[in-house]
Amino acid sequence: MTTITRRTTALLAGALLAALAGCADPSGPAEARGTKGVAPPAKVKKTAPPGLPGMPPVLDTKDVYAADRPNQLSPVVKDFPSRVYVPNTNSNTVSVIDPKTYKVIETIPVGIQPQHVVPSWDMKTLWVNNNRGHTLTPINPATGKVGKPVEVHDPYNLYFTPNGRYAVVMASMDRELVFRDPHTMDRVKTVPVSCAGVNHADFSADGRYFVVSCEFSGELLKVDTEKMQVVGQQKLPFEGAMPQDVKISPDGKTIYIADMMAHGMWVLDGAKFTTPKLLPTGKGCHGLYVSRDSKEMYVSNRGEGSVSVFDFAKNKLTKKWHLPDGGSPDMGGVSADGKVLWLSGRYDSEVYAIDTTTGKQLARIPVGGGPHGLAVYPQPGRYSLGHTGIFR
Repeated sequence: MTTITRRTTALLAGALLAALAGCADPSGPAEARGTKGVAPPAKVKKTAPPGLPGMPPVLDTKDVYAADRPNQLSPVVKDFPSRVYVPNTNSNTVSVIDPKTYKVIETIPVGIQPQHVVPSWDMKTLWVNNNRGHTLTPINPATGKVGKPVEVHDPYNLYFTPNGRYAVVMASMDRELVFRDPHTMDRVKTVPVSCAGVNHADFSADGRYFVVSCEFSGELLKVDTEKMQVVGQQKLPFEGAMPQDVKISPDGKTIYIADMMAHGMWVLDGAKFTTPKLLPTGKGCHGLYVSRDSKEMYVSNRGEGSVSVFDFAKNKLTKKWHLPDGGSPDMGGVSADGKVLWLSGRYDSEVYAIDTTTGKQLARIPVGGGPHGLAVYPQPGRYSLGHTGIFR
């Protein structure tokens, strides 16, 4: 009787171990799990890892820009008039361009040294970043009406966390990342940084971190979005580096950082945050803009008056377009239909409209002095991450 009991116990224990082994490796062959003759369990459909709490689910795990297809306008913005808003840093104004006529139809006085026009997370407001005026001027893109300025210290640039919970002010001179209420702009948390000139950023596909460029010290930061703290910092391997715009690849695996002194893009593994490699593009590499089909990225080379075209699938530059009369192409965005790239001419008091198929210059439009981070609006997407329009 005792022998039978022990044998039974051993068999039960063996069965239990086999079952546990099956749980540990459900995808392995049955024989490897010691369950020969038993059908393997059904394959479990892989899902994306959990994103930042509250962030809208990613539409396509292989393309973070899947919501940005041509004319795929959200119900929130579909009735907004199509305009190009140009902050003129030296004139303290915003020029409003009708993209159909290529004419300036209005000039709006704003605060001192406006740097960027930034769509809010809910896409209902455009915020003009008056860097030296220490204010944000709200513009209603539905009516064009200008609201009362909001006091915000040193707003060089402005971003929004992917869940819409916070606005993130790039306080360049203050050496701070300031998390604020996205509507009232009340300060929630201040994150001091040791690098100089925080200016541009982009978020990971899951929204859990973002990479920030530090223009004046040639550094990069990695910031935990939820914890609101810097978790990584590195010096770029180029003497005199001046990193600018930041943009993530459609598959979310790579982050590109424009560098106006290294004259190219840094190619960074965002997750590992290891030392990036430089891909030369042109003198004064500055702005990065993804095409509506997520296949290409337009790279403005401010120092030579050109735009390089980077092919994501081929992982290389495939074209370069030169402005016929030179210029200083800086920041901007792509039209809602994807057919026109709009860029400010930082040192030439003008704006360029460029055909995204041929690279042909469609228009050169005179504006105020020092045009900088212009916003093309409205654009496709479900929500805005800030800057001149990063939509997902």
